[in-house]
Amino acid sequence: MLPKEFGNEDEEGEAPPHPCCSLSPPELYSYTEEPELSLNRRCFEEDFHTQDRRWLELDRAQQKAHVMHLLDGLEVVSRDRRLRVARAILYLAQGVFGDCDNEGDVLHWSRHNSFLLYQLGTFSAFLELLNMEIENSQACSSALRKPAISLADSTELRVLLSVMYLMVENIRVEQETDPPEWQTCRETFRMELSFPVHTEEPFALLLFTMVTKFCSGHAPHFPMKKVLLLLWKVLLFTLGGFEALQAMKVRRREELGLPPLPEDSIQVVRGMRAASPPACAIELVEQQQQQQKPRGHRSRRPLMKQDSLDIYNERDPFKSDEGGVDEEENDEDSGMEGELELLERDTMVPALPAQRPPMDRVSFPKGLPWAPKTPFLTCFDTEMFEHGDTETLIGLPRPIHESVKTLKQHKYVSISDVQIKNEEENSLSGPSPRRRKEFPFWAIPHSCPPLQIALLKILLAAAPTSKAKTDSINILADVLPEEMPITVLQSMKLGIDVNRHKEIIVKSISALLLLLLKHLKLNHIYQFEYVSQHLVFANCIPLILKFFNQNIMSYITAKNSISVLDYPHCTVCDLPELTAESLEAGDNNQFCWRNLFSCINLLRILNKLTKWKHSRTMMLVVFKSAPILKRALKVKQAMMQLYVLKLLKIQTKYLGRQWRKSNMKTMSAIYQKVRHRMNDDWAYGNDIDARPWDFQAEECTLRANIEAFNSRRYDKAQESEFAPVDNCLQSVLGQRLELPHDFHYSYELWLEREVFAQPIRWEELLHCQ
Repeated sequence: MLPKEFGNEDEEGEAPPHPCCSLSPPELYSYTEEPELSLNRRCFEEDFHTQDRRWLELDRAQQKAHVMHLLDGLEVVSRDRRLRVARAILYLAQGVFGDCDNEGDVLHWSRHNSFLLYQLGTFSAFLELLNMEIENSQACSSALRKPAISLADSTELRVLLSVMYLMVENIRVEQETDPPEWQTCRETFRMELSFPVHTEEPFALLLFTMVTKFCSGHAPHFPMKKVLLLLWKVLLFTLGGFEALQAMKVRRREELGLPPLPEDSIQVVRGMRAASPPACAIELVEQQQQQQKPRGHRSRRPLMKQDSLDIYNERDPFKSDEGGVDEEENDEDSGMEGELELLERDTMVPALPAQRPPMDRVSFPKGLPWAPKTPFLTCFDTEMFEHGDTETLIGLPRPIHESVKTLKQHKYVSISDVQIKNEEENSLSGPSPRRRKEFPFWAIPHSCPPLQIALLKILLAAAPTSKAKTDSINILADVLPEEMPITVLQSMKLGIDVNRHKEIIVKSISALLLLLLKHLKLNHIYQFEYVSQHLVFANCIPLILKFFNQNIMSYITAKNSISVLDYPHCTVCDLPELTAESLEAGDNNQFCWRNLFSCINLLRILNKLTKWKHSRTMMLVVFKSAPILKRALKVKQAMMQLYVLKLLKIQTKYLGRQWRKSNMKTMSAIYQKVRHRMNDDWAYGNDIDARPWDFQAEECTLRANIEAFNSRRYDKAQESEFAPVDNCLQSVLGQRLELPHDFHYSYELWLEREVFAQPIRWEELLHCQ
């Protein structure tokens, strides 16, 4: 079992930060960027005129004056001069580590300076520079001509994106000690990032454009890791994390008049404990070779270790000293009898040892963790129920009355059901207006397919199971140095940096996709289905299965990090001499939280794509996902096991009776941990609707509903060519037009570009007469 601290994650699902600080952004920088930290400091100190005093000793007015002086330096023509000023500002955003004594001070001043920079308009200035770099055709053509792209090709972009990331991340996180003006800045910044203010599109869509431009091959020098991290944090800031999403879901159900949720999913999952994983094939062979006992002889034998994570953990109070046979061990001989003994032993909680203090006691909830649900009541074969009448029970026996009462107590109506019903009722009412809360979907319908294909391409290139190909995209442009390593130590350090780089990309893409899917589903079910269907068509399901078709335990326990080189530790501590032994040993963490976070996100995405979709469930069966998912159960972490068991549950009925008989421990784990749906025959049913032609019809029907929704909501009304035309100038100018609420944001920009900047062609006007 993983340590208890994992259950205390924040809304992003990551491990809590260091107790002495609020933020720790080491993943923003690669180890090859370490020399640039001192370069940023030199650029700042060369331009810092108050040489006799440190930045920490200046009052607020003096700090503002120097920041304004630096911002004036961004207006110069010289590209090199602008870069040096940008590096000086980056040093401020990094926390003026040259004046600090410990990591906590660095992170404190990084947050303080981020608010100061935003209040003086630094983010807007850097946004203009970022637009210039994106449209820099000379840099793009130069990168295309190079046989190998290195860290030097993305210097300007990396500096700009680093400053913007630090500002977003520092301002995003709220603390109780924040002054009132910081609260105001946070809300203003959120609005500025959510909607177009000074630009034609929200900031997130600009970053989406960078992703698609990179994958199309037109800008191979874009630093994708920084772009994806910043994009994820921007969406997390503007849309809200998982806890904010849960609160929004509660409010939305109240608005729709639906009963409250039976429980908080986040809290339920945090209270779960991990189960012992089923045995793998190699262990089964070894056990069968050792077991030469008669069929009727049953005896206890010492418990064999079922997962590699046990060696790192303290003694599990739920695990007894004595064990029994593992799952699938001698399936035909042991059968259900051995499984019942195993189930009884797993459900008993042994007494805690006397030497353990009372505070270590874990209160395990009685019964099942989830409240059961039923989506409908039409489950009895009677004439009144066939006609949709679920209220009239006259003449029915008393057991039917009790059953209907129980079903009504657990009947669950989702927000999606209400939205689908409303769309069916409003399908004949014409176009419906867009809502302000529909960011970022309002601009996605036309750019959604290329964006999702781009994200999946990057995810495929970063997957540890992917083979290097000549036609694959290069995601290492912002990690490879100009001069390749010449010593074994340098090669080992670069290898760790490259693997770490890929892990961070997988983490950011998985978190980004999951966050987007969850918010779109809450906003409107057809927006979610539109994005989900394009992900399925882009082969997202086999891609995720390919990701898990590896030694998942090795991936979870990977040590692709060098803790002494992580920011901000490397800025305030004396770096020891790196050796091959220290690099092989890795950091002191027992598990890689980053990789565990990525695995859980990918499993949740896979659940969202396949839930209640028989055609996509059959894709899991066709791609033989059951053994791949069972191997993932060896990671003894409750949240990850829960989403693996959900994926196994939905395809159990398609795997056959023999599979269910051979995997009774997995079936028991599904029963204990996954929510039950009344009238669900997942454990024994044979789906009579599992016909190939029904699957295609299901996707086609869904696609038709999505296209109808997009047409009503986002397409302009198509006027008939036979409609009368109003040629009266007075009546046309007197019409009242409904303008979008964000029209006044970009009106002056539109007026300048479309009216004042356009020359008046008087000769064309004369020809028209």
